[in-house]
Formats: sequence, C-alpha cells, structure tokens
Amino acid sequence: MTVFAPALFAFLLWLAVTWTVEPASLAIGALIALVTGITLRRTSLAESRLLLAPVRLFWALLYVPVLFAYVVRANLDVAYRVLHPAMPIHPGIVKVKTDLKTRAGITALANSITLTPGTITIRMEDDVFYVHSLNRKTAAGLPGEMEARIARVFGED
Repeated sequence: MTVFAPALFAFLLWLAVTWTVEPASLAIGALIALVTGITLRRTSLAESRLLLAPVRLFWALLYVPVLFAYVVRANLDVAYRVLHPAMPIHPGIVKVKTDLKTRAGITALANSITLTPGTITIRMEDDVFYVHSLNRKTAAGLPGEMEARIARVFGED
C-alpha cells in the first residue's frame, strides 16, 4: 500500500473529528495524516478487508465488553497489590503462546494484553509473546477468552 490511502483516510477522519477548517488545525491534521500514512504504508489490506464483513464487525463489537471486563478486573488487581500492606507483587516475564495465525489477530491480542493494567507485551516472535507482568501467575492465564474472541473477529475460529 502506498502512503497516500491511509494518509487521506487519516486526514478525512481528522476533519470529521475536529470539524474546523482553520489553517493551524488543517496543518496539524495534515502532519498527523502524513505520519499515519508513513506508519501504515506496509499494512496489508487483505486482512483489513476481513474486518469490514458484517459478521466480523459483530464479533468485534462483542469483544469490546470482554476486553473492558479484563481491564476492570486487572485494575482492581493492581489496586489491591499496590494498597496491600505487604505489596504482594511478583513481577516477571511470562512466555505466552497463541494459536492465532493472522498478523492482525496476533497484533490485536498483543495490544489487548498491553491494555490490561499490570501487563505489557514486550516482544513478539511469530506465535509467542513475552509479557512483563506485576504478577506472573495472572499473566500466564491472560489470553484465554481474549484469544478465542479475537479469533472470531479475524475469522480464525
């Protein structure tokens, strides 16, 4: 893909969100659109088009509450560990294997793990993630339902 298509899409999105044609806003929007275009120039549209299928959008919408539940649960867990007098924090790096095959699905899972407080995906190698976590036991079981739902979103089920 070229730089033009994602940059144009990003700029049109900027216009829709800001709803202004002031020169300063247009300049900032153009700069952000250019950076977006350069960043996404190697993105494959083949996988992206799958997401536009109504059934994939349906599964993506059903995934949002699942991710939200994981984030809320992780927030409570982090708050507990920080506020507990003994601070039961057992940090470490956990190796997590995934059955997802598409780059988009694997990236969505890695980002979902990173969005969950107390964890961050620090490295990806094919179908293996290395996740740093405040609690190694929690991170080991993290992908679970996330992975199954993401597989449906990207047609890997």
